[in-house]
Amino acid sequence: MNISERMLKIEHSPIRKFNKYALEAQERGIRIYRLNIGQPDIATPQCFMDAVKDFDDKVIAYSESGGEAVLQKAISKYFAGYGIDFKPDDIMVTNGGSEALSMIFTSILDPGDNVITAEPYYTNYNTFVTAAGGDIVPVTTRAEEGYKADPSLIEKAINDRTRAIICTNPGNPTGRVLSLEDVKTIAEIAKKYDLWMIADEVYREFVFDGNKVTSFGMLPEFSDRVIIVDSISKRFSACGARVGCIASKNPQIMDNVMKIAQGRLSCPTLDQIGAAALYGIEHSYYDEMKNEYESRRDAVYEELSKIPGIVCKKPGGSFYIMAKLPVDNVEDFLMFLLTEFDDNGETVMFSPAEGFYATPGLGKDEIRIAYVLNSDDMRRGAELIRLGMEKYNARR
Repeated sequence: MNISERMLKIEHSPIRKFNKYALEAQERGIRIYRLNIGQPDIATPQCFMDAVKDFDDKVIAYSESGGEAVLQKAISKYFAGYGIDFKPDDIMVTNGGSEALSMIFTSILDPGDNVITAEPYYTNYNTFVTAAGGDIVPVTTRAEEGYKADPSLIEKAINDRTRAIICTNPGNPTGRVLSLEDVKTIAEIAKKYDLWMIADEVYREFVFDGNKVTSFGMLPEFSDRVIIVDSISKRFSACGARVGCIASKNPQIMDNVMKIAQGRLSCPTLDQIGAAALYGIEHSYYDEMKNEYESRRDAVYEELSKIPGIVCKKPGGSFYIMAKLPVDNVEDFLMFLLTEFDDNGETVMFSPAEGFYATPGLGKDEIRIAYVLNSDDMRRGAELIRLGMEKYNARR
C-alpha cells in the first residue's frame, strides 16, 4: 500500500511537537504557562450559547453548501462596517479559516505551482499548499528589522509558476501590521503579474497603538483578484466552533471553491447559528478585546526586554510576539524548560520558530509567544523564560 508523495512531504505541526513533554511535566506536578498556541482564555460571548440554545428546529439538517443565509448576511454587514463591499453571495462559509485556505489552494494550484509569502509565516500554509501539490516561495524578513518585508524582494521571487501572494495581516507569528500603503503596494505587485492576492485577516481587529484596521478589501480597484480569509476563532474567542469564510468578488474563484464545498456538503448548522449572533455583537466588544490584548502585549514585551542579548521588537497587532534569544537552539532550550527546569514548581512553554520558516537553518534561535493569558501570567511566563535561560546557559 502507498502513501502519496505530497503527504510524505508534509511535517507534523511544530506548534504541538512538545506536547508530550509538557504532559509529562504536568504529571510531575509542574504548572506550565502555555504560551505556545493561540488559544485565547477570554470567554466566548454568551450570545453564541444563547443562539444555539434558542434553536428549535426538530431536525438539525444540512445547511446550504455556501453557508446559512443568516450568517452570510451577518458577515456582509460586518464587512460593510469597515467600508468593505461584500454581498452575501460573495461569501462562502467554511469549517474555520483552515478549510478556507485549503479550498483556495486546491482551486488555484496545479502540481509545481507556487505561492509567495513573507517568512516567518503561519505554519499550516505548508500543509495546505503542499497538499494541493504546490510549493511556498519565501521572502525572508529579519527580527532586527521588525520582520518587515521588502516589496522589491517579493517581486524578485515571482516566477512563471507563481499563482498567488498570501499575506497575514495582522501577522502570525510576527504580529506585524501592514499599513494601507503596504497593502496597496503588495496588491499592485499581484496585479502587475496577474496573481491572486490572498489576505488572511483573522486578527483584523487586533491592531494596537491607536492605529486603524487595514484590509485588502478596502481597495476596490483590486477586487478582481483579492480573496479574503476570515474566521470567528480569534476575534470572538471561539476556536472550537470552526466557522470561517472565504470572501471574494471574483466569480471564478467562488464558483470553483463551491465545487469543493458541495463535496463536503455543509458546515455545522448550530455553529453557524451561533456565529451569526457573534457578528451582530456591539462594536464596543472589539475595543474591549483589543485593549485587553494590547495590555498583555505590553506586559510580556516589558518582561522580555529584561533578557540580556534578546532581539525583540514590539508587535503592532494580532496576539503574538517573536523574539531572537541568545541561545544556539531554542528547541533544546525548550526541552530543558520542560524536563529539567522549574521555579517554585512552575515552568513555561513557547513555540520554537524554526517551523515558521521555509529556508533551512533559519529560526533556530527564535521563539513565538502567544499572549493568550492575563497580563500577570504573561509577565510570569516571560520571567520564567529569563530565569530558565540563566540556568540553561550556566550549564555550558
